Amino acid sequence: MKELTAWERVEIARSPSRKTSIEYIQNIFDSFMELHGDRNFADDKSIICGLAKLDGKNYTVIAEQKGRNTKENIERNFGMPNPEAYRKAIRFMDQAEKFKRPVITFIDTKGAYPGIGAEERGQGEAIASSMLKMANLKVPIISIVIGEGSSGGALALGLGNRVLMLENAIYSILSPEGYASILWKDSSRAKEAAEKMKLTAKDLYEMKIIDKVIKEPEGNTKESFLEISKNLKDEIKSIIKDMEDMSEEEIIQNRYQKFRNMGEYEFLNK
Repeated sequence: MKELTAWERVEIARSPSRKTSIEYIQNIFDSFMELHGDRNFADDKSIICGLAKLDGKNYTVIAEQKGRNTKENIERNFGMPNPEAYRKAIRFMDQAEKFKRPVITFIDTKGAYPGIGAEERGQGEAIASSMLKMANLKVPIISIVIGEGSSGGALALGLGNRVLMLENAIYSILSPEGYASILWKDSSRAKEAAEKMKLTAKDLYEMKIIDKVIKEPEGNTKESFLEISKNLKDEIKSIIKDMEDMSEEEIIQNRYQKFRNMGEYEFLNK
């Protein structure tokens, strides 16, 4: 099979038929109970949070969620979180730390919501606070990019001890259209921008931004989805087993070193 271009992977990552976070949660974990609200403003449904169980072990799951159709996308704000969504996530990160539950995040967003209301309620502060909370969390974190991972909206849930990425997902500082608009003042050059941005799983793995690429079998079939779900389940169990004997300080330092060393690739390859 021929190698897909970066833009082709962008189109796959954005496909309305691509599996969403809820579908992965239902197929990876033995049970899941969703919890709601930031206890301050509202319950933003673009991020779902809850308690999950896998092989008798408890987890906290935090996931960005898109809709399947127009009605669902309006309800989920097209998968673009407001500040209250990140504050809800922070609330459940605190809870996970209190009860010593590993945190699993699923990333799938074109970016945090850029509306006036979101800015008035502190969008930038909420994203920064989420990142700060994850940086200092005393339990293991696994972040999984399953579709689009764009801008601070994605990075707000991306500070994991391990970052996994599906083969046809994308992960970048902004969308190709946004990159082209800023660099060339021409959003129509998005395909060209995608190639330059190094946003594919292969590129990011080579640069040590992510820790593992989860292969995606050809074809959007039920069988391929179940295979991906099984591989993600196995990875989660393996990573948590490897980290179960770490102290709280070792978990934090492990996460710190991962992000501290990210520039190593670029420096060594100049």
